Amino acid sequence: MSTPDAPRSLAEALRASDDATLVALLRSRPDLVSPVPNDLTQLATRAGTRASVVRALERLDRFAQQVAEALAVASEPASYEELAGLLAPAPGEAVDRALTTLRRQALVWGTESRLRLVRTARELLAPAPQRPSPTGLGPTVAEATAGMSPGRVQSVVAAAGLASTHDAVSAVESLTELFTDQTRMSQLLDGAPAESVEVLSRLVWGPPYGQVTADPAPHLRWLLDRGLLLPTAPGTVVLPREAALHLRGGRAHRVLEPVPPVVEVAREHRPQVVDATAAGQAYTALATVEELLKDWDEGGPAVLRAGGLSVRDLKRTAVALDAAEPQAAFWVELAYAAGLLAADGEADERYAATPAYDSWQELPAAQRWARLATAWYEATRTPGLVGGRDSKDRTLSALGPGLDRSAAPEVRHRVLALLAELPEGAAPAEESVLDRLRWERPSGGGATELRARLARWTLSEAELLGVTGRGALAAHGRVLLAGGGGQPSAPGGAQPGGAPAERAAAAAEAARRLAPLLPDPLDHVLLQADLTAVAPGPLRRPLADALAVLADVESKGGATVYRFTPGSVRRALDAGQSASDLHAFLAAHSRTPVPQPLAYLIDDVARRHGHLRVGAASAYVRCDDEGVLDEILADKRAQGLRLRRLAATVLAAQADPGTLLDGLRAMGFAPAAESAEGDVLITRAHSHRTPPRTAPEPVPDGPPLPDATLIDAAVRAIRAGDLASTAPRKEAPAVTGDLPRTTSAETLATMQAAVLTGEALWIGYVNAEGAASQRVIAPVRVEGGFVTAYDHTADEVRTYPLHRVTGVAELADD
Repeated sequence: MSTPDAPRSLAEALRASDDATLVALLRSRPDLVSPVPNDLTQLATRAGTRASVVRALERLDRFAQQVAEALAVASEPASYEELAGLLAPAPGEAVDRALTTLRRQALVWGTESRLRLVRTARELLAPAPQRPSPTGLGPTVAEATAGMSPGRVQSVVAAAGLASTHDAVSAVESLTELFTDQTRMSQLLDGAPAESVEVLSRLVWGPPYGQVTADPAPHLRWLLDRGLLLPTAPGTVVLPREAALHLRGGRAHRVLEPVPPVVEVAREHRPQVVDATAAGQAYTALATVEELLKDWDEGGPAVLRAGGLSVRDLKRTAVALDAAEPQAAFWVELAYAAGLLAADGEADERYAATPAYDSWQELPAAQRWARLATAWYEATRTPGLVGGRDSKDRTLSALGPGLDRSAAPEVRHRVLALLAELPEGAAPAEESVLDRLRWERPSGGGATELRARLARWTLSEAELLGVTGRGALAAHGRVLLAGGGGQPSAPGGAQPGGAPAERAAAAAEAARRLAPLLPDPLDHVLLQADLTAVAPGPLRRPLADALAVLADVESKGGATVYRFTPGSVRRALDAGQSASDLHAFLAAHSRTPVPQPLAYLIDDVARRHGHLRVGAASAYVRCDDEGVLDEILADKRAQGLRLRRLAATVLAAQADPGTLLDGLRAMGFAPAAESAEGDVLITRAHSHRTPPRTAPEPVPDGPPLPDATLIDAAVRAIRAGDLASTAPRKEAPAVTGDLPRTTSAETLATMQAAVLTGEALWIGYVNAEGAASQRVIAPVRVEGGFVTAYDHTADEVRTYPLHRVTGVAELADD
């Protein structure tokens, strides 16, 4: 029998709890809030549904799961002492902590003398022939003998040395008492053959099922006769749970894990070294993203029909970025997650930078990094999957569908949080991080493997992005983590997020911490006699853009080396610059004198630039020097252009002007395009931009985490609804079903009386959609076919049409 104050159901246990307990429940199990339950009975029912319980169990840490598994094989209800015995030798503090977690998630309820696991969780975790228990235990004696004949049960009792009984039920109880009595069970096993003991030792830790023939060996017959092995199907026997627990010394698990594994320190560095290394990598990340989008500035690769980037285009991007293909996929996905690139939506759809990229470029370097890091931290898209296969054996491509993994933000949050718990400058051992994550979320199967892969990718991506340096979390990375919000409901249950204002403040603070560590942009280069220029650091944007037109990047690193070539100088002249402009530009931005070879190169290319003019005929070439045209006609490389002389200074071609320009340049000439009026055409690169695009939304892992305001409102609504459904009522004139039923006249009279007396009433109400509900209201005014009242259920003043009120009843005085 239950004690007078012991709850009889989960609903009663929730009803007796305070608001803080309900808030913790709704925060740890957000699926219970959508939609908000009408009352506590409905909340308890929803908390016991299979889908919700499975989700809650999957989010428990390893020891909390072991406690739930122990309760599933304990008696119903179980005392705290019985549970502690099943979990020996786990410390009492760990058991209490796990029980608190299970109570907070409404998986366990009752007093310490009558602990109950919710029925659905017990069904999921209890042993069954189709689903072995995680503890390795089998069914109880009563469950295993349910289909056994009474005569067979009596023979087992007699072989075990017990007195015969009048019925099978008492016989099963007698056998159960024997198996749970330590002294008598030890005496029974002392007389067992050695082979029988060996069989029991193989079954004791599971699986508890074995196979026997129709004519079992004597040592097996000894076990079968005494009920130490019970038949469950033809040829199949099982070790009863009570016998297994005796052989185990009363323990439910072979190995308990009450304490989380420690994250080990692999290396230690000075925090200043970590921050400087991370800042250097952050600068490299910014340069890489800028280089990627500059490479796609005039329109990037085509979008595959199924969406995403082709394997060939990803390889080309990797070559352009001088990175491995997995890293190239990461940079592409990072720019996409930050909203800096997208598909342009044209008929021949291509990837291109978005307008947001232009505004992003105007930000200071530290703020640009903070935007990239925040986008990475919250994104559910997982670049590490690129190149793998989906469930239909299709290749997963960068920027394509199928890359979202809802667990990714939570895993990133936990990995960085574990790094933040280490001393500053300490880098963890990767395997110890993975062991900790497995303890915090031992889901098993593919989910555990995915979380391990996500954790490895997080560590490598954080290093690439500059969140960590030399494997340790940098100072600006710690600040970024602090803005992740997260409401940890249990180890491994934290969800990144936080309010937008908190995330923005954390990003701003991370940028402020990073800014002093980034190199200041320079306004100069060092010109050298071998036709190169060295930029000893990042250049200011106007200088970098101009130099990118005038020279080609030869190498990158701490310093960027640019090389001047005839082709690069011609490119600058094509863009409208003159030789004098180029000389003045180099003199103004070089800390060294302009080398004579470079000056000669510029003057030589400028002298020949535009000497040949190409226009549209289909195309023509004109030149004041007839000898140059003779040279072109005599060159075998010009045969493909199909040139013919129209006049002494004019050649006509059957190729278009662009092809003609490229052909002449390949032959070593420096032609210039001209318009129909004879003016030189200045060619500048056209920046292609998509229409305005928003960054991709993360795919949440289940229902979104409700904020504090929503949870508080939900708790008030549930309490009010529970008051309406459980308030004592006076007997109504006619009550059918759940809603009160009264005539229109009786409803009107009762409402008017309540206005005068100020009493609260219980009403039934049907809304415009036909949904029926019950409410507790305090009428304030009745007129024009409407009643205005304070609705205790909704906790606000509302107006209801009287014709939608099914009936009314007065509440009992108590």
